[in-house]
Amino acid sequence: MIDIVLYEPEIAPNTGNVIRLAANSGARLHLVRPLGYTLNDRTLARAGLDYHEHASLQVHDDWAACVRALGPRRMYAVTTRGTARYDTVRYSENDVLVFGPETRGLPEPVLETFPAAQRLRLPMREHSRSLNLANAVAIVVYEAWRQNGFAAGA
Repeated sequence: MIDIVLYEPEIAPNTGNVIRLAANSGARLHLVRPLGYTLNDRTLARAGLDYHEHASLQVHDDWAACVRALGPRRMYAVTTRGTARYDTVRYSENDVLVFGPETRGLPEPVLETFPAAQRLRLPMREHSRSLNLANAVAIVVYEAWRQNGFAAGA
């Protein structure tokens, strides 16, 4: 299934919600340090409920370590600065979806490592800035999972 990368996530409840999403969809979750909270944060645990034991979670010290761990796989940056709509992509089960920090998104040096066609955006109404991180992750993960026939799911 899909791998989700949260690059320098800042808000524990968002990560907790993504842990729950990963457990329920079979996605693997990667967190890239620094984190804006500790992994034993109560709000992280509360949002993730009892799904932590069912989720595959790996923490990487930095972006380079994350990229090395994931290997040569197709990666998509999901960003408000994306050029391709998320629903126009044909996802494979080996794809990696990368999301930036809640308050600032992916930094330009990271974003520049993605070809324009692999910088995805979610449509929003004019004058909207962004969606909640956990909501954005859910939208794209479920689209990728749907395209792959909800493999290993219901």
